Amino acid sequence: MRESKNKKKVRMNQRKQELLDLFTNITSKTTIVEPMRKIHGTLRDKEAIEREVTLIMREVLDQGYFKTKLAPRQLAQLVCSYYDGKNDTEIARALGDEKLSKTVARARVRLKLFRDLDFKMPFDPEQMEVLLDSGKTMKEISEELGISPSTLREYRHVIESQRDPTLDPFLERIRDVMEDRDLTESMTGGLVNDGLSEAIDITEAELADLS
Repeated sequence: MRESKNKKKVRMNQRKQELLDLFTNITSKTTIVEPMRKIHGTLRDKEAIEREVTLIMREVLDQGYFKTKLAPRQLAQLVCSYYDGKNDTEIARALGDEKLSKTVARARVRLKLFRDLDFKMPFDPEQMEVLLDSGKTMKEISEELGISPSTLREYRHVIESQRDPTLDPFLERIRDVMEDRDLTESMTGGLVNDGLSEAIDITEAELADLS
């Protein structure tokens, strides 16, 4: 079951406070060298985020919840790229093959990473559902709706994925990871702007010399 908005807000505020406490410890030069290096690296390491999402994607595929030609690492790259605002073609290109754009789109929809365009159907979605339940063939339904059978399958995939709760526990974990990434980037972005990032580097160097 998904957390309520209030619980999630409390959890995010706690995470923010943890990071603020962390930065206070760093700038006061009281943190031990090795933990500091670990923390400093973690705050800046996008690859760590991608690895965490990869592990979740591996669970999803291993349990057979959906099939795709994309590997767990590629699915993690898809998720991160989606959150970075890239479209399906750009994501496919980043994966090394622009021809994967349809594969990317289908996997994205299955992961409920929707775009507004996914729901811009030239007909009432309820009409499509009634027709799908009528026993008519895909060709007959597509002709009645004035679209191609392949387009009909894509729209049906969107509706079915939207209503299917199977992946929700995994998707919630992914959202948590990405929210932590956004918060971390926001915090570290502030560090760069006010000069504290340089202070962290200097502190690490000084403590390393002392050790």
